Amino acid sequence: MNYFAYGSNMSLARLRRRVPSARSLGAYKLTGHALRFHKRGRDGSAKCDAYATGDDSDHLLGVLFDISESDKKTLDIAEGLGQGYSEKEVAVTDQNGLAVLAITYYATHIDDALAPYGWYKAHVLAGAREAGLPAAYIRQIEVVAAVVDPDRARERRELAIYR
Repeated sequence: MNYFAYGSNMSLARLRRRVPSARSLGAYKLTGHALRFHKRGRDGSAKCDAYATGDDSDHLLGVLFDISESDKKTLDIAEGLGQGYSEKEVAVTDQNGLAVLAITYYATHIDDALAPYGWYKAHVLAGAREAGLPAAYIRQIEVVAAVVDPDRARERRELAIYR
């Protein structure tokens, strides 16, 4: 099944910890949406959201993955489906304009006052660079303010996948 990731799951190393069957199909675009760091995470920090703007001039970039249907339930749990995220089917397009249907998650618990932890932002950046997203888009992620996770052990665990 097709899964469109636009946040920390763009990082193949992070996604494969959750969904071993994940196989990248490349960079794709979701029109009428914008990347926002305002989903309230279970840890109290901001996570990414595919925020529906309804404006066709807005777009969100991400990675389309093929995942096994047997891994979907595990992904739902990791993403907090029903507990801050819901899912929807979206049409994403590749660089040639070819549209593909995929599932993605979107935030249902939003708090614009939150900031992401530095390790979470590092996952998003790792995935964006790995996917070869445009430099200007990556810069938009780089300038998002992040905060230090008070749980330093969690930060070390999260970033250990890149060593």
